Amino acid sequence: MKSWTLSIALSLSMLLHGQPLTAAQPAAKPLLSFHVLSDIHFQAWDKRSQVKLQAALNDLNTISPDADALIFNGDLTNGRQSDYDKLNELLMRTAHPEAVYSTIGNHEFYQAWYDAKGSWNEAGFPNGETEQASIGRFLQFTKESSIYYEKEIGGYPFLFLGSEQYRQSDAGNSEDAYLSDSQLEWLKQSLKKHGASRKPIFVFLHQPLPDTVAGSSCCVNNRSVIQHQQLKKILSAYPQVIFFTGHTHWELKHPDTLVQDRFVMVNSSSVEQPWTVGEDGGERMLSPEASEGLHVEVYDGKVIIQGRDFHSQRWIPEAQYIIRMNTK
Repeated sequence: MKSWTLSIALSLSMLLHGQPLTAAQPAAKPLLSFHVLSDIHFQAWDKRSQVKLQAALNDLNTISPDADALIFNGDLTNGRQSDYDKLNELLMRTAHPEAVYSTIGNHEFYQAWYDAKGSWNEAGFPNGETEQASIGRFLQFTKESSIYYEKEIGGYPFLFLGSEQYRQSDAGNSEDAYLSDSQLEWLKQSLKKHGASRKPIFVFLHQPLPDTVAGSSCCVNNRSVIQHQQLKKILSAYPQVIFFTGHTHWELKHPDTLVQDRFVMVNSSSVEQPWTVGEDGGERMLSPEASEGLHVEVYDGKVIIQGRDFHSQRWIPEAQYIIRMNTK
């Protein structure tokens, strides 16, 4: 196991500074390919969010029309039924991979900030909304029976995690992910099941671990995931894990888009509005047109992750990574 972990680390060391691939894609056909989009913040009233998502899907279909799956890694909507309905409508008329899987983000709980008239009402929180009602609308959209679930795509395991609580249970939860003991035990058993194989294991959660990928050191309570210590310990036992997160919105050319610490962690920016470092060291929005996401290809012994600028329809040269894995 030690030699395998070192193999991953050495491969990453050559690419962490954003060394672009010599070609956008190798000549060989990948064994598996998929897209990861995060923080699309799709709302029924917001034409801009709708235009950006459609442009992203159109661009991805152009570069990889045979992709196996599309992953929405949290903050799909503002949690309102009208948002989900409009999103379904757009997906029905826009080309994309048949397999679509999603994780729940903090914004999927945002119906609680709106009153019965549909107006934002912070003082009235939770405005009669329960966490289970928010989760129920999300599950109705995904057609899954649980917030956390497993899929096999092209022979590779995909594990989806998600917050089971919002502020109704505890105001201290803030916008962080709450992972129950049951969910963490499920993750342990799922990883154990696949751990004997040296194939990559793809894990998805909207919120990142603190002090890891870009933007994860500036979150409320510097936490993001309430059970972050337990989660990192579980994932650290499996160096073949590639852990995708969103939430921070930070642009993909940031040097900490991809971080390796016992396993690989990847930030997926935002379709709706990427952020960058401001002159004061804080956050600032990129241009209003900015929109980003990831395209992933899996080959025997390596995974290629490529950042995509959907507005300019080009690869982001600073966000091109090869993760090499000794599968023998």
